[in-house]
Amino acid sequence: MGTQAGLLQRGRGLGVVEAHRDPAAASLVLDIVTQDWCWDFADARELYGARLVRDLELPLDPLVALLRDADEHACARGSGMLCLLARGGSAEAREALRAYVRDGEHWEDTLVDMARDWPVAWWDDLADVARARLDGRQPYLWRSEPWKRWRDRIPLQRRERPAGRHRYDLGPRPDRLLAVLVDPGEGDSAKGQALHTLAGRPPEPALLSLVPELGSADGGRPLPMLGPAVSRLGAHAVPRAREWARDGRTWLEWIGLDVLARHGERSDVPRLTEALEDEWWQGNWCGPAVLAEGLARHGAAAADAVPTLRKFWRHTPHSHERPAYLEALAAIDPTGLEPVYVESLWDCEEKARLLAIASAPDLPVVRQRLAELADDPIEEPEVRAAAKTRVDSLS
Repeated sequence: MGTQAGLLQRGRGLGVVEAHRDPAAASLVLDIVTQDWCWDFADARELYGARLVRDLELPLDPLVALLRDADEHACARGSGMLCLLARGGSAEAREALRAYVRDGEHWEDTLVDMARDWPVAWWDDLADVARARLDGRQPYLWRSEPWKRWRDRIPLQRRERPAGRHRYDLGPRPDRLLAVLVDPGEGDSAKGQALHTLAGRPPEPALLSLVPELGSADGGRPLPMLGPAVSRLGAHAVPRAREWARDGRTWLEWIGLDVLARHGERSDVPRLTEALEDEWWQGNWCGPAVLAEGLARHGAAAADAVPTLRKFWRHTPHSHERPAYLEALAAIDPTGLEPVYVESLWDCEEKARLLAIASAPDLPVVRQRLAELADDPIEEPEVRAAAKTRVDSLS
């Protein structure tokens, strides 16, 4: 996990720094950039990959091949990185995407990406191409650009609103919803719908006593929307959540732990710490951030969790959760975090970069990186603004 490949796969900043130092890293970087290493849809890699390709002056052919891949997700990755590179000034990336709109399979998605990220002048002349390719069809994502701008050039199907005033169905009374939940004759679907309705209502305290019985028929998971319905109860659920968190059924334990993480007291820190350690040993990457956020609420009282939080920060492939571990470490025990903040200036996650911009120590390498982020045309606007503010504060 500490190899250069592992660092790059996880979107770690150290992987970027080492790639810049290693003249032989080009083939490794291209191999990793063109693969999908995201643990789930929330993980960020497009800007990370595009910046590596640009800064290491790597060829764009592998990204163009991704764009031309028949697989929709591969195409989206290629399109996303090429859009960023074009925005940064690459004429080659820009022309590759314009050519794809003319003859590519997933051209509508690519065109929407281009219209979102580029100046109008770079795509506005493709209206006739789009009209010919649609051949009378309603375009995908027709409420987005470029379709809004081209409304007069590409007539869209108008959807008539039904006559009369809207009528809103407020649904059954709470007592009827609860009756569905306790009725053994009702299936998971009906109970899930009742929970969906309760999740959109004011807190219903009577739900608390029913929670342990609201697992799926096979006992392996909670009924749909049970978690959101319980979360409406807030701190009122804490006493019961302490029982659920040690129930033995994984789904019920997690509902209890979620409540304790968000609303529990200092006395709940040992259970949250124990659960975090269990997640580490079981190799579970999705969800421990909730525990980290809960532990962070208690500051130094959660010191026993620090070793595990550090391990999660270093090794998680779920980069979207990495900033939560950094925030928890900063709240509980910030000792030794200076190099972590410096590395995070190159992290794939926007939030990690923002945390680093705010807290990285005043060092020459930090000042240089802040200046780069502030002036990088492919960087996120919030990150650019934060970097500029920090640069100004250090002047």
